[in-house]
Amino acid sequence: MAKMVQSLSMNQSLRMTPQLQQAIKMLQLSRMELETQIRSELEENPILEDAPEISEQDFNRIKEASAEIDGGQGNQDQDPQRQDEFEWENYVETTHKPMNAHLSGHDEIQNYENSLQTSESLHDYLNWQAKMWGFNEEELQYVELMIDYIDDDGYILTPLEQIALEEKVELKELEEIIPFVQEFDPPGVGARNLKECLILQAKALEEDTKDLVHIINHHLKDLEKKNYDVIAKNMGRDPKEVMEICKIIYSMDPKPGLAYSPQDTHYVTPDVYVYKVGDEYLVTMNEDGLPRLKISNYYKNILKSADKNEKTQTYIQDKLRSAVWLIKSIHQRQRTIFKVTESIVKHQREFFDKGVGHIKPMVLRDVAQDIGMHESTVSRVTTSKYVYTPQGIFELKYFFNSGISTTDGDSLASESVKIKIKEIVAKEDIKNPFSDQQLVDLLRESGIKMARRTVAKYREMLRILPSSRRKKVY
Repeated sequence: MAKMVQSLSMNQSLRMTPQLQQAIKMLQLSRMELETQIRSELEENPILEDAPEISEQDFNRIKEASAEIDGGQGNQDQDPQRQDEFEWENYVETTHKPMNAHLSGHDEIQNYENSLQTSESLHDYLNWQAKMWGFNEEELQYVELMIDYIDDDGYILTPLEQIALEEKVELKELEEIIPFVQEFDPPGVGARNLKECLILQAKALEEDTKDLVHIINHHLKDLEKKNYDVIAKNMGRDPKEVMEICKIIYSMDPKPGLAYSPQDTHYVTPDVYVYKVGDEYLVTMNEDGLPRLKISNYYKNILKSADKNEKTQTYIQDKLRSAVWLIKSIHQRQRTIFKVTESIVKHQREFFDKGVGHIKPMVLRDVAQDIGMHESTVSRVTTSKYVYTPQGIFELKYFFNSGISTTDGDSLASESVKIKIKEIVAKEDIKNPFSDQQLVDLLRESGIKMARRTVAKYREMLRILPSSRRKKVY
C-alpha cells in the first residue's frame, strides 16, 4: 500500500506582473507607437496630465505617489531598476514554461515577444518554402540557386542556359527543378515571361482552367486589346461568356513578387541624437513631440481629503497606480535606449569618426555585457529605434554586424564587406561585369575571405543584379 507523505519545498519562479508586461511593451514600441500609446493613456486616465515641462515639484509628486503605492516597502520585484537585473533578463529564457497556467478564462497574459512584427522579403519567403518542401540537400542547392535569379517582380528573366554556364551546373538539373520552384507561393513566381506567369496563376485556381490557359496561350494580344469578339469567334463561344473568362485573367497579378518588395520611402524620427563636441560624442534623447506626463494634483488632493468614499478612493488609487507605472516604464525605456546608444558609440568609435566603411563586427552580447543587461533587452531596444549621427540616420540594429575573416587573421564587419562589393561593382566594365566568383577573387585580393554563395547573398541584399543582367552591349 502506497504511503502518502507531505513535504514542503521552495523554488524560484518568474511572475509576469502587469507592470512588467507594460515595461516590456514600452521598450519595444517605436517612437510613433509610443506617442500614440501615451496619448491614448492621457485620454483614458484622468490622473495623468500633459505638462510642458516636469518641474521638481511634479517629480517629487510622482516619487511620493510611487512610495505610497509600494507601501513604503520599496518592492524590488516591481522596481524597473531591478527588472534589468532579474525579470527582464530571464523573460525570454523562461517563455517556454507555462507562466499563465494558474490563469483561467480570458485572463491569459499576452506574450509580447510574439507580438513583434517583421517585414519578409520575397527571397526570404521563397527560401523558407524551399526548406519546408522536404528537398534533399542536392535538390535544395538547385532550388536556392534558382531563387537567387528571381527578380523583385517574381520572374526568372535570365535564360537557363546562361545560368547553367555562369554557375557551372548542368542545364538538365535546372530544367528539372524549375517546375518545383514555380509551384511556390505567390502563384506565378519563377515564371520566365508574362504568358508563363499568367498560366501558372491559372493552373493554381481550383476550377477548370482549360479555357483560361487557351486564351493566355493563343490570344494574349487580343486580351490586351480586349478583342472579345475575335477570341469568341476563334473559340466558338459566346462573347459575353468569353468576357467573363477574361475578367478572371485581368484579376491576376502580372508582377506577383512586387507585393514583397520593401517600400521605397520610410520616414523616421530619431529617438536619440549623437553629436560630436570637441573630441567626444554626446548622446541626447529626442523628447520633442512626446507628451510630458505628470500626476494631477487635483486627484492627489482627493486622496488626502476628508471624503473617504471607498469607491472613489479605490478608483483613484487604481488610476494613480497605473499612471505611476506608465511614467516609470517610459522613463525606463528612454534610459535603456540612452545606455545602449552610449555603448554603441563606445564600440563603434571609428564609424562615428570615419564613416560606414569603418564599422566593426559587434554582436548583442558585446553591448549587453557592457551595460549589464540581457541580450533580449538589447535586441528589443534596437528594433525600430533610430539614431541621428554625424554620418546620417541609422536604425540602432544597423550597428550589429557579424564578422568576416580576413587573410591577416583580423575580423571585418559584414556591412563593410557589402560596401566593398558595392564599390567594386560601381567601377566594373558594364560590357563585361564581374561574376560572383570574380567578386570572390577581387575581395580575396583585398584580404577578405568569402564563399561565392555569401557574395551572392550580399549582392542580392544590396539589390545588385547578377552579372548576366548587369551586362550592357551598348
